[in-house]
Amino acid sequence: VQLQAFGGGLVQAGDSLRLSCAASGSGLSFRAYTVAWFRQAPGQEREFVAAIRGGGDTKRYADFVKGRFAISRDNSKAAVTLQMNSLKPEDMAVYYCAAGRTVILSAMTSDQAYHYWGQGTEVTVSS
Repeated sequence: VQLQAFGGGLVQAGDSLRLSCAASGSGLSFRAYTVAWFRQAPGQEREFVAAIRGGGDTKRYADFVKGRFAISRDNSKAAVTLQMNSLKPEDMAVYYCAAGRTVILSAMTSDQAYHYWGQGTEVTVSS
């Protein structure tokens, strides 16, 4: 599975951005994969942001993005979107999408559960 994340950019605090993650691969059954977004700021460890299971019915969010970010997916397009609203300077990071085929509910927020990673897209938020 190959993942490509895009949509990052430079915005001001309070603005919105929409990140997309496009999956591809021979014989890909995208619905079988849980997809998550993680982020890593300079000098910081990678942290969980949001995740969505294959059917789109189960989602998880980090506490610091609840009410501001929304994750969704379109299995027909093998794509996952992260809508980010009310961005703050502390949201500035490189955002990565990741996919895992057998991710149990309790592991959705763990980067260890995801075997496929995209290259990251940078989000810069100016105050």
